[in-house]
Amino acid sequence: MTPVQKLAGLAVLILLLMSGSAGVTWQVQDWRMGKKLAEQNGLHKDDLAAISNAASAQARAEQGKRLALEQQLAGQDQQHTKELSDAQRNQARLRDQLATADVRLSVLLAEDPASSCNVPPTPGAVGLVHAARRAQLDPAHAQRIIAITDDGDNAIIALRACQAYVRAVAP
Repeated sequence: MTPVQKLAGLAVLILLLMSGSAGVTWQVQDWRMGKKLAEQNGLHKDDLAAISNAASAQARAEQGKRLALEQQLAGQDQQHTKELSDAQRNQARLRDQLATADVRLSVLLAEDPASSCNVPPTPGAVGLVHAARRAQLDPAHAQRIIAITDDGDNAIIALRACQAYVRAVAP
């Protein structure tokens, strides 16, 4: 072998050693980075699990609040429905009593001698107000008054239901 060939062989050998060394260096770097990436991936998974658990706990709490609110509103709805049906039943009973003349509506008359009101008092009226003059209302007028008060009672019950709903829903 000639010195040039020896020198070329030595150069090739040096190049092979250098390239092998570079490959080994890259392999070591790959192992180190792989380990760091695996650690970061584990930490990332732990963080995601903690976030997921917190979100599901918050969702369960919100669902519990919503269910409690729904139950409260259902109870209020039942209460207001009962109030409305009781008021309607009482009004119907009063209308029936007025229609059958079991009950008569009357008004107190003013005891003003200068008054030009010539409405006769109820004959033999018995009541809680002693010595006061009273006049009976015509049953048709009494029915209209009861209908007006019935509408008013229904409106008041509906208003209370709306107010209770707003108080329950509003923060």
